[in-house]
Amino acid sequence: MSTLQWSDSLALGLSFMDDTHHEFVDLLADVVNAPDDKLLAAWRTLIEHTEDHFGREDQWMRSTRFSAGNCHSTQHDVILQVMREGDKRGQAGDLAVVRQMAHELGIWFPQHAQSMDAALALHLRSVRYDPATGIVHSPQSLPQEVIHGCGGATCSSPQSDKAQTADGVPV
Repeated sequence: MSTLQWSDSLALGLSFMDDTHHEFVDLLADVVNAPDDKLLAAWRTLIEHTEDHFGREDQWMRSTRFSAGNCHSTQHDVILQVMREGDKRGQAGDLAVVRQMAHELGIWFPQHAQSMDAALALHLRSVRYDPATGIVHSPQSLPQEVIHGCGGATCSSPQSDKAQTADGVPV
């Protein structure tokens, strides 16, 4: 099975995101390459990293007016739920499902990084967010309203999420 490897195509130009993403890719490779007797330990290490990784991104979104319920955070929740279910199934002896999940994460992650995380990185740069302090150095650049969706151009706006009458007025 091929393993996702770090490349410039995954880099977003923010060291605090890129370092975390690089670590995710390396830990995923550890899972993919782990022998059966080390697989679940490697999987749990990946889950622990991913909980922290997603938790930080979710905090950055909350701190910079991305909605707590946006599709980016929701995707984080779903991925973690699936990974935890994989751990349970692995504990029950189904190592094949853990290996399949690792393979699928290798397909999912580049798409997530290049779309949702790229939109977040652009937003964090625009507000000059400092993750070490939580300070937004360009508060005038914060959106007036909370960003819903993923923050990317392909996501729906808050208005388009509402039912509208024939004249376009939200219901």
